[in-house]
Amino acid sequence: MTFGFAPSAATSLSASAGSVSHVARMLEPAEWAAAGIPLLRSPREVVSGLHARHRPTPATAVVAVLDHEERLTASASFARRSTVATDGWEFRNALLAHLRRVIPHDLRRRTPVRTAILLYCREGDERWTEEDGAWMWGLRDACTLHGLRCGAYITLTRGGWQVLGEGRSGRRPTLLSRPSALADTSTDHDPVPMSTGGGAAEALRRSAAR
Repeated sequence: MTFGFAPSAATSLSASAGSVSHVARMLEPAEWAAAGIPLLRSPREVVSGLHARHRPTPATAVVAVLDHEERLTASASFARRSTVATDGWEFRNALLAHLRRVIPHDLRRRTPVRTAILLYCREGDERWTEEDGAWMWGLRDACTLHGLRCGAYITLTRGGWQVLGEGRSGRRPTLLSRPSALADTSTDHDPVPMSTGGGAAEALRRSAAR
């Protein structure tokens, strides 16, 4: 599997000593692909369901926890602050804080039974960026600290969605699909089936409207 690389002024690393720690807190595409991340059975339905619930806008992260049947157990969305550096440590802290708000940890379990995934909305194309690498590092570390299995990292751009490291993608929804005016929300809710096609999206829309 091949990955493109999209350099960005916002995510480029300088040659200063401080950049060394940044490099250590992001995952390269090959590292992520070799990490044994569990595949989503129906990524299109998962992405559509999260989009229907959170209506994310650019620079919004949606972290979601799925049970062993790929049903949505909890989710939270938040906007990335422009003042925060592109650093996996910072992203990990943000993800962990929101996970703690919406779902108890599973640290007492010998083996994780729930999986956390991350949908990140950003400008640019589907090619991997250093910002993606930092989010990957942050998701993996947050999952470890919360007793969860690390799941898929998905980007949502103007061209559609893509599961990085798997090569699966779709044209809908996109970054421009019915954006929400809410920049920072957290949601705590009962499990919602996400494997029943349009019915799942409708259930999520009804829940979001409450």
